[in-house]
Amino acid sequence: MNCKIHIHLLNELFSQELADEKHGGKESADNLRYDWEDELDITSAVTLVQEQTDAVYTLAGYDENDALFSYEIPAMHLFEIHSETDPTTYVGASKSIVDHCTYTSDSNGHTIRIFLKDYEPMANPVPGIFIASKAFPKALIR
Repeated sequence: MNCKIHIHLLNELFSQELADEKHGGKESADNLRYDWEDELDITSAVTLVQEQTDAVYTLAGYDENDALFSYEIPAMHLFEIHSETDPTTYVGASKSIVDHCTYTSDSNGHTIRIFLKDYEPMANPVPGIFIASKAFPKALIR
């Protein structure tokens, strides 16, 4: 089965009351529910999705001098995605910026929804991973 990941940045200025009163409960151009939405699609055969509400994420890669770096980022809300043919994949965010998450699975596949708070700065170093600025490794900030 495939896996769809939807990431939403909540608009803290959205008013459900205004939406109900003026637009039949729906958002409008001047009252958006989300500042942005992103969708990722894992097309390989996903066999298992595990939610981890207080996990450590390892941010690793190469810096501008081709030197390998690796930093452990604590307090992450992650979804660990296993598939038959590809390496394990992670999506998620720092707990401090997660409003809530949902996960469903049915005959059509897996669906992960992550709703992020919009009032704390964050970085998106890898597709599907959002790290609160206060938790981002200072050595990587230039």
